[in-house]
Amino acid sequence: MSEFKDKIAIVTGSAQSIGFTIAEALGDAGSIVILADIRRERLQESLAKLKAKGQRVEAIEVDVTNEESVKSLIAQVKTGHGRIDIMVNCAGVPFNVVPFIHTPTKEWHRVIDVNLFGMFLACREVGAVMAQQEFGNIVNIASLNSVSPAALCVAYNVSKAGVVSITQTLATEMAPFGVRVNSISPGPIETEFHDTVMPQRAATLGITYEAMIERVRASIPLGRWGKTADIAKTVLFLASSQSEWMTGQNLVVAGGLSGVAAAPPKQVVRDWPKQ
Repeated sequence: MSEFKDKIAIVTGSAQSIGFTIAEALGDAGSIVILADIRRERLQESLAKLKAKGQRVEAIEVDVTNEESVKSLIAQVKTGHGRIDIMVNCAGVPFNVVPFIHTPTKEWHRVIDVNLFGMFLACREVGAVMAQQEFGNIVNIASLNSVSPAALCVAYNVSKAGVVSITQTLATEMAPFGVRVNSISPGPIETEFHDTVMPQRAATLGITYEAMIERVRASIPLGRWGKTADIAKTVLFLASSQSEWMTGQNLVVAGGLSGVAAAPPKQVVRDWPKQ
């Protein structure tokens, strides 16, 4: 872990859950970490927690769907530190469980704007800096849904498949500059994200939340839900010299689970209000 000492690392979506644990792991390894998130209060709370551990950490409020906000984030870090060594793009929003044919246009844009357009902006802006430096490492957080689309969440599936495509495209273009770009596709992880989604999933099946959690656990070959630390450890691997001959790869970290494409019960077909 000594190779992370004094590295400048940005982690978007780092006010909570997976993003926070990634930031904490990088800080524990010696990096100077910039927490970047839209949630001001949670951002400051996370900043205080890591500072209390003695980490060198900063916080910058950012809206990844706003071009000027993303440009400002990258410019502030570049000006303040002279370089950007690591960028972890973890900002994202959960989906609402709804059939494809009933998906509101507003829901589509809400998910796509953050999970995909926000990823594009962050990768574009930091990619330009890293190309000029001729070094750097980008890790994008996708989802198991990127390779195994689940029912009732089309916008999320498309957004995360897009993250993998962005990763592979950027990796090819950045390779001549010595910049590596990879992605991670987590399976079911114990986070606030799934505290939002799982009750909705349970409702579609007519079972309790507890039964839904157990059903998911039982489907995972390694027998447990993932932890945020499982993803943070993978980020450290991809951002280190241990993976120096890897770029454009999407690592599925899901306890052996390879798919989530089960068909849901027959849904009621109804008219949906015009958007």
